[in-house]
Amino acid sequence: MTATLDTQPVALFAWPRQAKVDRPVAKTKIYAHAKPSAALRAMFVEQVESITWAYKLSPETINLPAKAGVPEIEVFEVALKLPDISHLVLRCIDKAIPFPILFNLRFDGRTRPVAAHKRPSDAASDQWVVGDYHAAPWQSDGVVRPALPMALDLLGLYEQLLRQHFALPARLGESLRAQLDRLSALAAKQVAAAKLESRLNAEKQFNRKVTINAELRTLRTELGLLAS
Repeated sequence: MTATLDTQPVALFAWPRQAKVDRPVAKTKIYAHAKPSAALRAMFVEQVESITWAYKLSPETINLPAKAGVPEIEVFEVALKLPDISHLVLRCIDKAIPFPILFNLRFDGRTRPVAAHKRPSDAASDQWVVGDYHAAPWQSDGVVRPALPMALDLLGLYEQLLRQHFALPARLGESLRAQLDRLSALAAKQVAAAKLESRLNAEKQFNRKVTINAELRTLRTELGLLAS
């Protein structure tokens, strides 16, 4: 993840005071539940200064009813030693906590929201499925934050908060699952296009260049359709 210039506030909100927890989360507690490898523990040591359970959005704290899959929403602040963090580290934390989490990464007076869609497994209700991570731009800590969006329940609130992390807005009437599938397909085709561009630059034979160019044009068309 690379830093970007501050834009209008995205995915950072004025979390309700009554939802504040402000409780440190020991890395050892994460290790005990997620059982990371030695290499992953080394990433924690290298990249993470501290983890704080900052807020809990629940029926008791914000007066919104729970829904299946979203009994409550956690906001975790992760103070970084470096201006970046491996998604493997975030996934390890997600694995240890059986609730949806919104991460606020903190470094050098700025905050970056990162989150992945998290839902109970269809195969085992006590297991959670964590999707790809999406990051909004870095924002200065002094930026004025908006209030939480209006919602009828925690599921609706979670979907609205999660969508604020996405690089592309939802299409009219597009469900969260459909939007996530579109973003995943877009990312995969972006990787494929980058590989084709590398092959094109390295290719010496004219006829092969023509073939790769045709494939690349097709991919770019598909990327445009997915991004619109």
